[in-house]
Amino acid sequence: LIFIMHLQEFVTVLVRDPRTQKEDSWHSYIDYEIFIHTNSMCFTRKTSCVRRRFREFVWLRQRLQSNAVLIQLPELPSKTPFFNMNNPHHVDHRRQGLQEFLEKILQDALLLSDSRLHLFLQTQLSPEDMEACVSGQTKYSVADAIHKFASLNRRFPIEDEERKKDKNDGDSDSESSSSGLRPSDDSISCGCKASPASEES
Repeated sequence: LIFIMHLQEFVTVLVRDPRTQKEDSWHSYIDYEIFIHTNSMCFTRKTSCVRRRFREFVWLRQRLQSNAVLIQLPELPSKTPFFNMNNPHHVDHRRQGLQEFLEKILQDALLLSDSRLHLFLQTQLSPEDMEACVSGQTKYSVADAIHKFASLNRRFPIEDEERKKDKNDGDSDSESSSSGLRPSDDSISCGCKASPASEES
């Protein structure tokens, strides 16, 4: 008898580290770090870390819903006019709601097949750039975008080693510069810094 053990797939998602970011002299917003650790075959990278703000979650939910009309998507935490970004309770309540939203979405195989979800979780592209990438209007593919972001992200040593091997081949840098993918320098180092507000306007 031959016993084949299947490694159970898991996806761990954490929404954490809310930070206030200044948009301009009058406006601020909060963004959150999204940390993913997984062994799922669905994911291009097994570990990633990006920062997203609430309005980007709203965009993601709308896009997922329009592509999966028969699925009842989980709700986001309600957007209340009384939300106070200086109130730690309000901020943490929203953070928890965003995490629960992602946890539920990541349990659905159909939603997991949506490229927008992967770009949202594993790159710092703006919604406009994610849409363009998924529509084939960019020189780079979804996988290119995710690999490019990972190559700029220096938190995970295993992935760094992979990139060093690529760089030794000598053509990795020229490929990335000709791909048309804009590195979002502000969001590279995970702890993760904020994505520039200009991306979202």
